Amino acid sequence: MTDIRIRINSKTYPAIGQAGKHQAIANLDLSMKAGEFVCLVGPSGCGKTTLLNITAGLDHDYDGEILLGSQHTHPRIGYVFQNPRLLPWRTVRENIELALDSAQSPDQIDPLLETMQLTRAQHVYPERLSLGMSRRVAIIRAFAVDPDLLLMDEPFVSLDAPTARQVRDLLLKLWRQRPHTVLFVTHDLREAIALADRLVFLSASPMRVLRELTVPIARNERHNEALIESYRQQLMNDYPEIRQLL
Repeated sequence: MTDIRIRINSKTYPAIGQAGKHQAIANLDLSMKAGEFVCLVGPSGCGKTTLLNITAGLDHDYDGEILLGSQHTHPRIGYVFQNPRLLPWRTVRENIELALDSAQSPDQIDPLLETMQLTRAQHVYPERLSLGMSRRVAIIRAFAVDPDLLLMDEPFVSLDAPTARQVRDLLLKLWRQRPHTVLFVTHDLREAIALADRLVFLSASPMRVLRELTVPIARNERHNEALIESYRQQLMNDYPEIRQLL
C-alpha cells in the first residue's frame, strides 16, 4: 500500500441561471496514509461526491492532481456508490466477477462472500436481495479489485439502524482482514466516529478542509454507543463549527 494525496486547486460548474461559474471546490489538500480509514463529514451539497468522482478518475475537469506516493497518477480504485448498481440479469457472484481483471482469479471472491455472510446468496439475482444484502455485494465488488484506495459514498444510506450497524460491523471485519486505504463519506457523525481513524470536516462550497481530527477511541471500544455519543458531544462543544455542518 502507498500513501495518497489529493490536491484540488479548483473545481467549477456553469452557474445555473446566471453568467459565470460556480466554484464547488477550492484549495482542497487531503493526504491519507496507507491503510488509513478516513471519514469525510460535510453539509449536503458541499461537493463530497464530486470529490470522490474526481479521485476515482470519473471527472477530469478540474485543476489539481492525485498523487500515489510521489507519483502523479491515479490509484487503483474500488468505489461503493450510494446505489449498489448491481446488474439485474447477473447473479451476486457474476456481478462481483465483472469487476475483476484478467489476472485476478474468481476464487478470491469466496473468502469475501464468507466474511460478508453472502456465500449462500452468491447465485441469487439482485431482485431477491434486501437492500442491506445488495450493499454488502457492492462492498465485496469494491474490495475484490484489490484497490490502492477504496471510495465509499454513504454506502449505508436508507438502511434502518440495526441493518446499518450489521453491515458496518461486517465492513470493519473485512477491512481488518484486508486493510485498504479508505475514503468514506457520511452525514452521520456517530457512524464516522465508529469507523474512522481520522475525521475530515469539510465546508460548504467552495468546499475546503475545515478541520482534521484523529479519533481517540480504541477500535475495540467502538461498540460502546455511549462512548461514541460522548465523544460526538465533546466534538460539537469543543468545535462549534462542526455543529453547523450536520
